[in-house]
Amino acid sequence: MLEYRAYLIGRDGHIMHRVEILCDDDEAAKERALLLVDGHTVELWQGTRKVATFPTRH
Repeated sequence: MLEYRAYLIGRDGHIMHRVEILCDDDEAAKERALLLVDGHTVELWQGTRKVATFPTRH
């Protein structure tokens, strides 16, 4: 399992919350992080590598 972090980004561009995610690969982590998009942009990271950004859905 690989360790990922999903950061929920507020409208001011600052991190509001961090969610730890354990998944087998990037694709599985992206699917999990996408579920967190609810009025906030979500950035998915594995260590210092940015995996994806999911913009907010209004």
